[in-house]
Amino acid sequence: MTTDNLRKIPVLGKLWEQIEAMPPPVIEDSLLLRILVQLLVIVGIVATDVAAEESLNLWAVPVSIVGATWSWYRRRDRNIAAKFCIAIAMLVALFAFFTRLVGELNDTRLVLAQLLINIQVLHSFDLPRRKDLGYSIVIGLILLSVAATISQTLTFGPLLLLFLALALPTLVLDYRSRLGLSSTKLESIRDSTEGKGKNNNWSLFAATLSPKYFGWLLLITVGLGLSIFAFLPRLPGYQLRTFPVSAPIQYQGEFDSRSILNPGYVKGGNQKGTGGGRGRNPDKGPGDVDSTFYYGFNQRINQNLRGEMKPQVVMRVRSQAAGFWRVLGFDKYTGQGWEISRNEQAFKVNRPRWSYQFYLNPFPNAPRTQEVIQSYTILAQLPNLIPALSKPKELYFPTTEVAIDAEGGLRSPVELADGLTYTVISNVPFRDRSLLGQTGTNYPKNVRKFYLDLPPKIAAKVREKTEEILLARTRVAKSDRAIDSPYEKALYLAQYLKQNPNYKLVKALPYLEESEDLVEGFLFGYQNTQDGKKVTGGYPDHFSTVLTIMLRSIGIPARMAGGFDTGEFNPFTGLYVVKNTDAFLMTEVYFPNYGWFAFNPIPGYPLIPASVEDNQTFSAIESFWKWIAGWLPTPLRSGLDSVIGFVIGWISLILGWFMGQFAKGWVGLFTGLISAIGFGFIGWLIWEGWRKWRYRRWLGKLPPVEGVYQQMLKDLASRGFAKQKAQTPLEYAEAMRGNHPTDEAEVIEEVSQAYVRWKYGGEAGNLAQLRKLVDNLRRSHLQKLKKRWF
Repeated sequence: MTTDNLRKIPVLGKLWEQIEAMPPPVIEDSLLLRILVQLLVIVGIVATDVAAEESLNLWAVPVSIVGATWSWYRRRDRNIAAKFCIAIAMLVALFAFFTRLVGELNDTRLVLAQLLINIQVLHSFDLPRRKDLGYSIVIGLILLSVAATISQTLTFGPLLLLFLALALPTLVLDYRSRLGLSSTKLESIRDSTEGKGKNNNWSLFAATLSPKYFGWLLLITVGLGLSIFAFLPRLPGYQLRTFPVSAPIQYQGEFDSRSILNPGYVKGGNQKGTGGGRGRNPDKGPGDVDSTFYYGFNQRINQNLRGEMKPQVVMRVRSQAAGFWRVLGFDKYTGQGWEISRNEQAFKVNRPRWSYQFYLNPFPNAPRTQEVIQSYTILAQLPNLIPALSKPKELYFPTTEVAIDAEGGLRSPVELADGLTYTVISNVPFRDRSLLGQTGTNYPKNVRKFYLDLPPKIAAKVREKTEEILLARTRVAKSDRAIDSPYEKALYLAQYLKQNPNYKLVKALPYLEESEDLVEGFLFGYQNTQDGKKVTGGYPDHFSTVLTIMLRSIGIPARMAGGFDTGEFNPFTGLYVVKNTDAFLMTEVYFPNYGWFAFNPIPGYPLIPASVEDNQTFSAIESFWKWIAGWLPTPLRSGLDSVIGFVIGWISLILGWFMGQFAKGWVGLFTGLISAIGFGFIGWLIWEGWRKWRYRRWLGKLPPVEGVYQQMLKDLASRGFAKQKAQTPLEYAEAMRGNHPTDEAEVIEEVSQAYVRWKYGGEAGNLAQLRKLVDNLRRSHLQKLKKRWF
């Protein structure tokens, strides 16, 4: 369709005429500014793809370059036909956006980013004005922000630095354009100032585009940004109930809630896992662990396996608190391993098709809990067991159904594949040692039935050994009162296994015969077939097995829990990086009215796993301090640790109280606001006092005459009559004659002349009289203010 035909359309023709009648836009002729803006947009597009670990939008880079080039050569034309085509294409992009949005309501960030990229590509074909370039700058910044929220690795860091390095000169050129300072005008400024011998203005403009200037500015900006980032409190996120979840997963067949799909197992348990026997239980007997998949994630586990796993990152976790990412639990000890005895009791939970939310256990079973939100991104294939913090109450998962077993483990219909994202909300119970020590032994019948079971042939022998250890502790402590609290017994036995030199982590352990028991061999010695000597101790998971059986032998309900340790926290991304080698088994002990709490007897791990009691508010500065402290002498490090811990503790306490007020309704809201205003006022008073102290200290270091003169300048500046740097003292005094009464102007001139005589002639003058004149000048101003107010 030709241009003439378009004009014949009634509505379109009138619109066309109105566009032609509009005055031409102010053209942006700075080619450097256009290039920098285009580079900013390219960095934003690339950053989005890098953060999403996909290559969906790289096509936009060459297309936007073509559009920007075409726009440069056509910047002085009206391009009406192009504008209409761009408008139609934008409507098509909007339609595509809504179509994709319906299918990806789980996470709309990438969908919105793709819409912005499409709009920017079309927008690049029509960039005549500086304002149009400003839109592109904003789009580039938004794309970088989206990439920041998606990114889970440090690969985003170099792109952020590159964007900053491009943004600084871009903002300078953009500001010049706003002021109307084109290259031609700058050349005229240079020529005129060079002819007069004054090149201050031109030097300023030239300096702002020099690599040296931008290098220093970039270093200062990055330094300030990292300092703010380090000291920024890590307050709980996810205040809006929109959580990251992958796209819906479709699976064939019916979901068998009893099935656990661990690719690391093969039938027999005596070969390296290849995934050939998925879902089958390993037989009891010797064998090798799989080099990739953790053996402990299955319905039945064999602890007579030997070998090591090769480290591999399996998931990243964004959580409001550190913790043990629990996968499953075991209740029945088999002599050389564990199994889930009530596996058939796993039941399914369904979610609505319009929501990703599963309601699991909305009622907390402990007196005090804290809601913790975790988002998991899987990076390597895992079993169909869903890691989560203790006591999950809500799950946002891409399948239409999940299952919960009798030990509180979550199961998916499919294996957790690379790229899967889901979110869990847990009611994590607080661990109060004094309260848990008073819970008593009134255990429910169901708990006694399943969590006190022991093999008869080792029950008496293990009980005798356990009581002997507890009695020895009482003798060493020289106390007549034995440990009677189940919590203290569990704590001491875990510490005993962790620190006792007789029970060490063993690298080479003989296989158990079919008649041998793992706990018995650990405590009383394995028979080494090579030299005939007995070996005590075992592999890491064996310590947890021994602790669990020892507790059961003295009537304390306990079970095994498998999962992942917290992992390595990255303060730059805010994520915990978890590896397959972080997986292990830990003992959980039951306390009436409080539920299950974990104890870790494995050497090299904390006795109590990380939980909500650990402070995370200043995690970045804490990580940075630990790195610095590693280079300091031990005495200095200990002292500084105490000081920093005290300061961070108090700041965290104040912030925690302040944020807690907003959860207490209107009374808490107003209490928090009033407290914030009060703290702000106190902070302002301290700041003003510090400024006055610095000013008095600075005046005290000046020569007396210069101090009096500077006092006068400060007083006049507070009234709005600041002295310009280019003005001499006498020029400034002359300028003040037009803004002040005659008596005040004479005082200003006399003090200025005294200052000049001192500075260039060495005359001290009458210092007392000068101070009196400055005081009278200040009093005169205050009297005028009183008359005006009253």
